[in-house]
Amino acid sequence: MTPVPRAVVEVRDLRRTYRTSTGVFRRRSVEIEAVRGVSFEIGEGELFGLLGPNGAGKTTTIKMLITLLIPTSGTARVLGLDVVKDSREVRKRIGYVFGGERGLYERLSALDNLRYFAELYAVPPREQKPRIEALLELVGLKGREKERVEGYSRGMRQRLHIARGILHDPPVVFLDEPTIGVDPVGARELRATIASLAEAGKTVLLTTHYMFEADSLCDRIAVINKGEIVAEGTPRDLKSIVADKTVVEIETFGIAEETIEKLRNAPGVASISIEERDQAQVLLVQSAKGLELTQTLLAMLEGTTVGRVAAREPTLEDAYVALVDTAA
Repeated sequence: MTPVPRAVVEVRDLRRTYRTSTGVFRRRSVEIEAVRGVSFEIGEGELFGLLGPNGAGKTTTIKMLITLLIPTSGTARVLGLDVVKDSREVRKRIGYVFGGERGLYERLSALDNLRYFAELYAVPPREQKPRIEALLELVGLKGREKERVEGYSRGMRQRLHIARGILHDPPVVFLDEPTIGVDPVGARELRATIASLAEAGKTVLLTTHYMFEADSLCDRIAVINKGEIVAEGTPRDLKSIVADKTVVEIETFGIAEETIEKLRNAPGVASISIEERDQAQVLLVQSAKGLELTQTLLAMLEGTTVGRVAAREPTLEDAYVALVDTAA
């Protein structure tokens, strides 16, 4: 029997409500429940993915776990420490890396940035040099460390963000959309860096909008929508939700909304999602496995300019879309 790793992050019925105002002329106060009773655990050394659409509650959940927001109710523990009662101790033991440009000094070199943050993190002086060298090697910036950050690509900056976030050697690392806006080559290098964190024994919580990234990196995944966990399991577990489906991709140009609605209601169609790719709208049509709908769908698209058409097996992204659509 495979031993279950001890829980490093424990979340129980976590909730976060905030008040805001709405209206133009008559302002009124409304209560928004951003996180609605979320519960999950992350085992030691696990790379755990938290996936969900914009506004689903991912970043709010992370902010509570890293002590930037106080939960309205529920509990969260990191390494056995309560994120509210033991917030100071929690901060010493975690690293947080966010997607974006801020958080680095552009006029300084990567090496000087890391030296500065090592002082802020109170890394012992005798440990600073070997630790910085090891981190530069880990994130693939060895040989470029003396260049100013202002000349770095976005991917290089993100790798430097990761090095900065783990300078104090935290056992738990939170990565909030670290590859957002990074070019494909840079994103691939970043994914290798993230995988190396888990290989080094770190416990990692990753949020991302890229399903292939979650599929390749994560040991387990939780899907959050409208502040609630709607599914949790390994990538294989989640893909099994749509294992009995076939997906037909249809590239269209200038398709009318009423045509899309007609396709949604067609016999045999389980669900339809739409992706914007270049100038085209790509319809992802899910139907029962073995059910051949291609000719029927094309007949219903008469009058619409159609490009590439292909049938394929479902992916984690298809499972994610099915879960989010079901919970909508």
